[in-house]
Amino acid sequence: MTKRIVVTGIGATSALGGNASDNWKNLLDGVSGARALEYDWVEEYNLPVTFAAEATVRPGTVLDRPTAKRLDISTQFALVAALEAWSDAGAPDVDPERLGVDFATGIGGVWTLLDAWDTLREKGPRRVMPMTVPMLMPNSAAGFLSLHFGARAFARTVASACASSVESLDSAYAHLQSGVADVVIAGGAESAIHPITIASFSSMQALSRRNDDPSTASRPYDADRDGFVMGEGAAVLILETEEHALARGAKIYAELVGTGVTADSHHITANDPSGQGAARAMLQALDAAGATPDDVTHINAHATSTPVGDPAEFQALKNVFGDRATSIPVSATKASTGHLLGGTGAIESVFSVLAVRERLAPPTINLHNQDPEIPVRVSADPQPLGDGPQLAISNSFGFGGHNAVAAFASYDD
Repeated sequence: MTKRIVVTGIGATSALGGNASDNWKNLLDGVSGARALEYDWVEEYNLPVTFAAEATVRPGTVLDRPTAKRLDISTQFALVAALEAWSDAGAPDVDPERLGVDFATGIGGVWTLLDAWDTLREKGPRRVMPMTVPMLMPNSAAGFLSLHFGARAFARTVASACASSVESLDSAYAHLQSGVADVVIAGGAESAIHPITIASFSSMQALSRRNDDPSTASRPYDADRDGFVMGEGAAVLILETEEHALARGAKIYAELVGTGVTADSHHITANDPSGQGAARAMLQALDAAGATPDDVTHINAHATSTPVGDPAEFQALKNVFGDRATSIPVSATKASTGHLLGGTGAIESVFSVLAVRERLAPPTINLHNQDPEIPVRVSADPQPLGDGPQLAISNSFGFGGHNAVAAFASYDD
């Protein structure tokens, strides 16, 4: 028997704000989180890109110093978002052996790793912190969240580049359906705005180079788009079975009705231009939801603002929705938040949850000259979704050919 899986808590921290409410408000208001980086290393390394979408609230100002000191900043972001989501869900009273963690990152503790390397070279091995490995490992966030919240059912980590967060939702959905947990803390985090990642992404011509105008640099679907803007932060969704949520009187935001995960097997960094793998992931999610493409009322697109990525996703949308691909309200929220890499699917899932709940598709900023080859229905203003049941899909695609899709429905008890 298929169980209903519901969202009972959300948390988010990014360039748009330090909590889910501020993120949603600023997203609807058309705020851009991109700004110039004010660090000596930008000039020291002569970086070709001098801006990013840094989180506005630094986690060290939220967490106590002893806790923050033993966590990489990516895990700090994870904890901040998880604390908000857990509180928002009413701090569920759940058997620890029925509470799990499905968490994600694309890169992990890059700052810890490279700071430790600098320390080793400059000061010797005795000055390298003993917590370096636990801080840099990709499963650090999942492990620490498990410790903090007493989750003993499992603590799983997904690392599938920019598809990671939605793959963590796929894993959480499966865990709840299989009955190994009643509640799952799911999401993703990333903090990789570092000289080496900026240099690397720049070398592959993936980043926008609009150093003179960061706030308009991310331009999904625009004919003049020239790459994405790096972002950082985290988002968390508290997922649980409807039975468990109702038994404790929890508020319910929306229902996670299905997920889909596929692989392109095409190229290590480029999307398959045919869109076949991405389309299969969308169809898998809809099939799990017991829905058809005609039921979808909103799409939160991956839409990174790269010259090759946006058209490939549109091809995938055409493969699934046919002529409706140009009429379904689409939001490309990376234009506002920047690209959170392994955390991006989680925050976009939070936006999808709020979209179906509020029946409002967020705006897409910086679209001034829409590419005629990508005629999706986007708007610089929030788009009302109308009355009646809502079904949104959130797409995430990552290096390695990873495709992951989550489907959320408005909840009517």
